[in-house]
Amino acid sequence: MSERGEAPVAAATSVGVGSEMPAKKQKLSSDENSNPGDLSGDENDDAVSIESGTNTERPDTPTNTPNAPGRKSWGKGKWKSKKCKYSFKCVNSLKEDHGQPLFGVQFNWHSKEGDPLVFATVGSNRVTLYECHSQGEIRLLQSYVDADADENFYTCAWTYDSNTSHPLLAVAGSRGIIRIINPITMQCIKDYDLLGEKIMSCGMDHSLKLWRINSKRMINAIKESYEYNPNKTNRPFISQKIHFPDFSTRDIHRNYVDCVRWLGDLILSKSCENAIVCWKPGKMEDDIDKIKPSESNVTILGRFDYSQCDIWYMRFSMDFWQKMLALGNQVGKLYVWDLEIEDPHKAKCTTLTHPKCVAAIRQTSFSRDSSILIAVCDDASIWRWDRLR
Repeated sequence: MSERGEAPVAAATSVGVGSEMPAKKQKLSSDENSNPGDLSGDENDDAVSIESGTNTERPDTPTNTPNAPGRKSWGKGKWKSKKCKYSFKCVNSLKEDHGQPLFGVQFNWHSKEGDPLVFATVGSNRVTLYECHSQGEIRLLQSYVDADADENFYTCAWTYDSNTSHPLLAVAGSRGIIRIINPITMQCIKDYDLLGEKIMSCGMDHSLKLWRINSKRMINAIKESYEYNPNKTNRPFISQKIHFPDFSTRDIHRNYVDCVRWLGDLILSKSCENAIVCWKPGKMEDDIDKIKPSESNVTILGRFDYSQCDIWYMRFSMDFWQKMLALGNQVGKLYVWDLEIEDPHKAKCTTLTHPKCVAAIRQTSFSRDSSILIAVCDDASIWRWDRLR
């Protein structure tokens, strides 16, 4: 896929700092402070709380009514989660000077063992890269600003160039343009490689759709995209248009669906209903690779409940090994669930709070080794939680 050639992202001039990725020092606002000393003392000591999670009363939805699809396999009755084995402590926070909501954050999981832990944030018309160091330090590396002041970046994702091994960062926002940034060369490039065989999409029509990209038609189209050379022809590349998904359902949520993730062959998704639902297309014994477009069954395995998170576009994350699940709510609380369980009903939850973190947490991200959890908020603040061993 290619981006449209409009309003290129401008990278600020940078200087090297003894690592492979160039860094740019930027003056921080009075609130943007990466010095963990501001969170020292009693306030920092109280920045972790562990609570037991319970199901809360909610209006009828397909995930809590007795006749919901897959209800029998999910079990009956309410449940209480016990103490989670994962504990975290808030060690640092900072605030970006634009003051606008930060909608996305992602650690680079494609780095090698021993490489610096780098994460990216997106919000307003800015993309910013940071590096985590010991003792809670967060160091600013690079900042990119879109030439269009009306752009508002909503999401980002990391990959890498298979030829050079350079990290690549994809960002997209309100203008509908996907930009690919190479932090090593500090350039906005166009090409990217899509790995995987299935895509699960969600949206404002309350539906979740499965799209297979390993069909002969799609494989040929991807191959032809690498062979296409715009310098040798005046004809545009013929994009493939897939109008009908391989599976679709609206039986999981009754509101906007704003986040979906694969958990093996299972699916985690959420809406504005204070619950992340674990489910799979078809019946429990069905092979997901053989699900037909006409399939109408879904099997709900369980859900992870929380509170005060009924606004749109609040996204959860999992760690690299899919052992932990994290989500923030609209009042600055973080929920972390232990996924190393046989029964989703027995999921154990840790609630993380800090007295100064009171804005909506739009997204979370774990470092590859799961030692650090980053949360970004509506007030442009970034919060670092380190896992206690």
